[in-house]
Amino acid sequence: MIFSFMILVLWSSVIFIVFMNHPLSVGVTLLIQTLLISLITGSMNSSYWFSYILFLIMVGGMLVLFIYMTNVASNEKFKFSMKMLWATIPISAMLIPLSYLDKFLTEMISVSGKSSDSESYLQEITQLTKFISWPLMMNLLLIITYLLIALIMVVKITDIKQGPLRQKN
Repeated sequence: MIFSFMILVLWSSVIFIVFMNHPLSVGVTLLIQTLLISLITGSMNSSYWFSYILFLIMVGGMLVLFIYMTNVASNEKFKFSMKMLWATIPISAMLIPLSYLDKFLTEMISVSGKSSDSESYLQEITQLTKFISWPLMMNLLLIITYLLIALIMVVKITDIKQGPLRQKN
């Protein structure tokens, strides 16, 4: 039931994006979609690691877009259209029966709930040890090094006094 509701809200937020005219409202809608997709993918897998990393990466990108948009359009008025609300309510109401007709989602939820706690714990430990094993360890170290270098480069590029995000006087 909750899974169907999350998918329904996800579909409704996709419809909302079509009617948005302000970049910050599109950003909030994208943030809601990211949160819902992270929850859905986390409930489909045995571990929430992938969905957590997906959420953190998307929020980091949204932070950069938010800083850029507040510098470009800082004093733009935000208008909420009642036409948009009245147009999306019937469309969302039409999507409710579709969420109950999807048998694949309900079967996936019932299959994932059958394993016991000890089996899921052993499965998570096995997944983590496979991830840190020798062939994949080099990939992990490469990713860590790449992210550290990217972090240092972003800090140097966005220097307050000289970078592209400096204050206008």
